[in-house]
Amino acid sequence: MAMTLRLTADEDKALVLLASAWGCSKQEAARRAVVASAARVLDEAFVRSLARDLVPEFKATESRVKQAR
Repeated sequence: MAMTLRLTADEDKALVLLASAWGCSKQEAARRAVVASAARVLDEAFVRSLARDLVPEFKATESRVKQAR
């Protein structure tokens, strides 16, 4: 599916750096960044869920942190 991605100059520089580091085009770097970010978020949510279920202190600590914010 086609999409137009509008970036600031700084965001474009960051994308150029990613593409250079990964040895790919800016288009491919943007796709990889989306996938990597989604995987990280989903992994973090899974780990958080496991911690709530398996570590009795985690849920209370998590609640205190949320209240402190």
